[in-house]
Amino acid sequence: MISVFVPSETFLKKAVIEDFSALPDNAVWLDLFNPTQAEDKAVERLAGIAVPTREDMQEIEISSRLYIESGARYMTATLMCHSDTDMPRTTAVTFILAGHRLVTVRYDQPKPFALVETKLARACSAGVTGEMVLMELLDAVIDRCADILERVGADVDQVSHDIFEPESERHGQAKRYSQILIAIGRKGDLTSKVRESLVSIGRLVTFLSAVMEGVKWTKDMREQLKTQQRDVASLTDHASYLSSKITFVLDAMLGVVNLEQNNIIKLFSVMAVVLMPPTLIASIYGMNFKDMPELEWAHGYPFALIAMVAAAVVPYYIFKIKKWL
Repeated sequence: MISVFVPSETFLKKAVIEDFSALPDNAVWLDLFNPTQAEDKAVERLAGIAVPTREDMQEIEISSRLYIESGARYMTATLMCHSDTDMPRTTAVTFILAGHRLVTVRYDQPKPFALVETKLARACSAGVTGEMVLMELLDAVIDRCADILERVGADVDQVSHDIFEPESERHGQAKRYSQILIAIGRKGDLTSKVRESLVSIGRLVTFLSAVMEGVKWTKDMREQLKTQQRDVASLTDHASYLSSKITFVLDAMLGVVNLEQNNIIKLFSVMAVVLMPPTLIASIYGMNFKDMPELEWAHGYPFALIAMVAAAVVPYYIFKIKKWL
């Protein structure tokens, strides 16, 4: 599908093109979503560029993601998708600047694209160009990464609170540690994907800053690009901090699980020690040898019961005094 955006007064007008021969020459943004081979050829004829294939976009070498060909600047970045679901993933998106026209190629639906489409459909600068649209997209992508990291930070704080809450409350609520471990794993996976996306965006912004030398960009766009570089660097550091914090929370959770297991084992050990003396007494009087004087004793049975109770109670109180229970 090809979405074409053309200037109309103070906003961009969107149209989905089905007749490839009708691509307007004044389009400032061509958005290719899951394009077919015919759509690729149509855009190549209009913009005079070579649209990369999906396999080309998956390449991880810098030379395959950031390069200049026939005067057009090709930039491929890894963006987040479906970050609000339990199955977040990343997708490769290619930005192509050819003249003052922007061409984007994608095979998924990152949320920043919808946000920018809505924003530019309401209002945009006069004389909008592909470079301006690219700046808007990069700003939206960086803001989206920041929002995700903020949400992850809040969720990790909540998980940390659930782990380190008072001991009495934890026993009363019967915490389900498996769910906490799953939550930690999901937050760690999401954070790693956001960090991967930020690293990719940082490389793209650095490349764009280098190749724009000699290009007639406005002062505001140059300052905006510098701001994006600073934002990406700070967000990358914050993502690294969150990764370290998630690792700490995971280690703490495993430590709590081990502590609970040790407490259970200790309880069984104490109960075994408490029951050993009564078991010994019962075993002695259960041997039924012929020469056992107590067998003929009228008070032997209650005496044996009292001795077994005392043999169990005394170790129990010794453990309580030593605070082993």
